[in-house]
Amino acid sequence: MSRPPAEDRIQFKIHPRVFAALGADLVTNDVVAVIELVKNCYDAFASRVNVVFAQGHGHERCLDIIDNGVGMDHKTLEESWGVVATPYRTINPIATRGTATRRVSGAKGLGRLSAARLGTKLEMLTKSAGEHAWLVTLDWSSLSKEDKLDNCFAVCKGYNGPLPFEQTGTRVRVLGLTSDWDADQVHDLEENLTRLISPFSAIRDFAIFLSAPDLGPEALPTEILAPDFLSHPPYAIRGHVTTKGQAKAKYEFRPVGQGRSRKCPITIDWSDVRKNPDVAKKLEGKEPECGPFEFEIRAWDIGPDDTEDISAHFDIARGNIRKAIRAHKGISVYRDSILVLPKVEENRDWLGLDLRRVSKVGTRLSTSQIVGYVSISAAQNEGIEDTSNREGLARNPAVLGFQAILRSIVAELESQRNEDRLKPGDQVKLDDLLKGVSADDLVREATAVAEDGGTADEVVARVQDFSAKLELLRDTLKTRFVYYSRLATIGTIAQMLVHEIRNRTTAIGYFLGLAKEKLIAFAEEQELSSQLALAKASVQALEKLADTFAPLASRGFRRGRRDSVVEESISRCISFLDADIRSGKVKLSVPASTKTTVAVDPGELDTVVLNLLLNSLYWISKGKEPKELEITVRSFQNGQRVRITISDTGPGVAEEDSDKIFLPGVTRKPGGIGMGLTVAAELVSDYGGKLSLVRPGKLDGATFSFDLPVKL
Repeated sequence: MSRPPAEDRIQFKIHPRVFAALGADLVTNDVVAVIELVKNCYDAFASRVNVVFAQGHGHERCLDIIDNGVGMDHKTLEESWGVVATPYRTINPIATRGTATRRVSGAKGLGRLSAARLGTKLEMLTKSAGEHAWLVTLDWSSLSKEDKLDNCFAVCKGYNGPLPFEQTGTRVRVLGLTSDWDADQVHDLEENLTRLISPFSAIRDFAIFLSAPDLGPEALPTEILAPDFLSHPPYAIRGHVTTKGQAKAKYEFRPVGQGRSRKCPITIDWSDVRKNPDVAKKLEGKEPECGPFEFEIRAWDIGPDDTEDISAHFDIARGNIRKAIRAHKGISVYRDSILVLPKVEENRDWLGLDLRRVSKVGTRLSTSQIVGYVSISAAQNEGIEDTSNREGLARNPAVLGFQAILRSIVAELESQRNEDRLKPGDQVKLDDLLKGVSADDLVREATAVAEDGGTADEVVARVQDFSAKLELLRDTLKTRFVYYSRLATIGTIAQMLVHEIRNRTTAIGYFLGLAKEKLIAFAEEQELSSQLALAKASVQALEKLADTFAPLASRGFRRGRRDSVVEESISRCISFLDADIRSGKVKLSVPASTKTTVAVDPGELDTVVLNLLLNSLYWISKGKEPKELEITVRSFQNGQRVRITISDTGPGVAEEDSDKIFLPGVTRKPGGIGMGLTVAAELVSDYGGKLSLVRPGKLDGATFSFDLPVKL
């Protein structure tokens, strides 16, 4: 046996299967693969990207990603695009176009291999300034079958045909798609593309459009935009973290539609973060290594009443509210304005918020209630590294400190939210209170979570919230029933008033008739004649008012027997208050001569309108000039409901009162009992509507709005 050599060298070789391994296995999800290709468009300084599921050669379905970026010349194709794991972006982290610059999102040189996961073939058409276009084609499956890299190449040739972009740009066409890309998967892609650009970013020149015309006419090119209500959360904490790990932030509570807002400064020191035993153990006394970063975490309550408020305020269907929050849920990390993680649904809870929530009933936020944004940079946060599969962060001291700080910020948001959160019973509607003891809403919520693909933890969270609500509701009902006992007398009062009005108007009417007969000699006296006419009109108005309210005084009163015309009710109530309006010199603006018939009893509608007008006239008298009162009527929900809005120039509702003015017994009027708005809100609620205080008031005073069902 010969003696082995003292030293030998083994040459590293890479098999062509590396293309399949890196493309199909390293990029873990088809949606992530598309996002990586779109990020390449951003790095190419595109201002617009079109993601199109279209028909390719021979009616074969394909995916086109078209941008108007700087494109590539032949040298770039050969020396950069054709080099797997090229260090080009590491060496050149800043992209330029004219005088503008962008920090690029890619650095590993592997993003282009995402196309290998999406399909078996690639056609790329690209053109840079000052050079003709190039068409690059390759077959990933053929490459994988070769024995050595020397036989692996893409075909590149000049192209003189029409271009899908104006001057420069690139079209990446993926053929032989490995996924069906049905409507659900396209929608999933749309939701994730919405999150690609950070809201912290000053970037306003990068738009993404998505279309899938073969899925139907509704899938036309649509710009990827987030719903407006996501920019107006009721709870939010915003700020930055210093190099020493200190979080400096501002918490803000802004209720949807009405109520008192609140702001307060927040400071969380690194020493506070390390008080958690798990954090102290993992970091072993080290100072934070994550570097400075910015953050904004938004939160919502997503019960039935909460989504109803959002729906009314932002004119969005209730069914789309949870879907939008779910599409953006969790805390997203952006490096230099581009999304780092999470890119897919499975990784939304990378901070473990849902697991910690289970241990504390009713007070902690779930991932499905949070939309958070964290902004880091390659320059200042070198230690926060994402894994090669683009779906996680490396487990190192910098990342562990980063996560610990974020959990502390979320805990502070939860603490502040619990101070401001509406308790069950704060809502005015008695029906809502009684629904609180039913599990119907819980069943609906759990069903909705299941249908939306939610987790068991999310269902458990709903059950825990329901349990906490029941506990609070029990105490609330005790205090509320004493006020509602007053409402039981309304029918009796109405009966008494109708009886008294009719008795008095009969006598007054007889006297007016006699006076007219006896004073006929003075008929030409203009003042006397006008006063007699006015008195007769007043009696008729009182009789009409009695007719309106008479059914309410009847023990046999049933809803649905009479309809109302909104504009007539407003006119009737204004006539009743005419003396107050004239003596107060109030400028009145009322709806045009339209007729909107609603399925509401006239007596109940007049009760609501009168209460609101009486309130407005009282507070207008306490305000400054000009004294104005405006009433508007507007149809919505395709004409199925009507919204009546009453605005005045009074002093408005004080912030400290805005979240309780509909509660029984709450009033600022001397001698008032605080039942007017309560009764009005209850009546509106009985017809499926809601009486709301609108902020800011249209005329700088108070504005109240309520909606009712149109008679169809």
